[in-house]
Amino acid sequence: MEKPKVGIINVTGYVGMELARLLQRHPGVELSAITGRSAVGQKLGEVLPHLADIDLVIQPQLGDVDLVFSALPHKTSADAVLPALERGIKVVDISADFRLKDAEEYHKWYDFTHPEPQLLDEAVYGLVELNRPAIATARLVANPGCYPTGALLALAPAAKEGLIEPDIVIDSKSGVSGAGRTLSLATHFSEANENVSAYALDGHRHLPEIVQELAKLNPGLAFSVTFVPHLVPMSRGILTSCYARLAAGKISEGEKGKKQIAEFYREFYRGEPFIRVTATTPQTKQCWGTNLCLIYPTIDVRTGRLIVISAIDNLMKGGAGQAIQNMNLMLGFAEGMALEGTAVYP
Repeated sequence: MEKPKVGIINVTGYVGMELARLLQRHPGVELSAITGRSAVGQKLGEVLPHLADIDLVIQPQLGDVDLVFSALPHKTSADAVLPALERGIKVVDISADFRLKDAEEYHKWYDFTHPEPQLLDEAVYGLVELNRPAIATARLVANPGCYPTGALLALAPAAKEGLIEPDIVIDSKSGVSGAGRTLSLATHFSEANENVSAYALDGHRHLPEIVQELAKLNPGLAFSVTFVPHLVPMSRGILTSCYARLAAGKISEGEKGKKQIAEFYREFYRGEPFIRVTATTPQTKQCWGTNLCLIYPTIDVRTGRLIVISAIDNLMKGGAGQAIQNMNLMLGFAEGMALEGTAVYP
């Protein structure tokens, strides 16, 4: 049987090249087309030597494929995706262009008018652990943002079951690859090295995505979320710390409550191939290069607050790995195909 053909729009970005690396070893599909805005006409190995075994030339347009990944930035991705959908090609969009359901939110958070707002209702939010059945039958999947992935997986069990009050604080620390390859002062080596900085205190673009998906999990709670991201001097990885007061009467006090919340999380994610509920606080290097999300839930017994720590690789579970996980479901493959592997540690 002929393998499905897949393509990558914008292979030269960090997520695009990570997609190519993963697809190269995928036994079920053929990577047959790649585009790149700045390297048209060059062989992939000339631009990215570590991918020289992929014998493809970067093209200005996609050829005939069955599924395409769009790794373009927001605003530009939607315009590239629409012709593919019109041709009957399935799409996994890595940008933010189809994540939000309210078209007006794009004016506020991304400063553009969405070209096809009717597709926002159709697009399936691609967080597999929460939307698996819908993803499997979708033709358009919106790959989640890296920050929302870590935060939502950390909070989903407690939010869905109403174990917490709706006032939530999320603190996330990301490596510089999360900013992409475009040069900027903040990610310049001499600015980022030996430095930690908070940013977007008036509201990060991933905030409405987090609130939207929490509301889907528990429509009865009016979530109020404070989200503060930080840039830390490492290449990849996101460590997220979430804080919320426990709802009265739902969890026992003291050490018994800690054991209850840990068991509740283990049961909620039982059988999930890429979730590990850990016995100790996770570190970003423990999932480096993998599609894993490591989650540690506990309770501050002095204040009655739930604390959940999660760790992901922002280019894998927060990007390309999650996109491949979505593709596997959309094409009927085993969910973990081409995503197996142990973290590169230390």
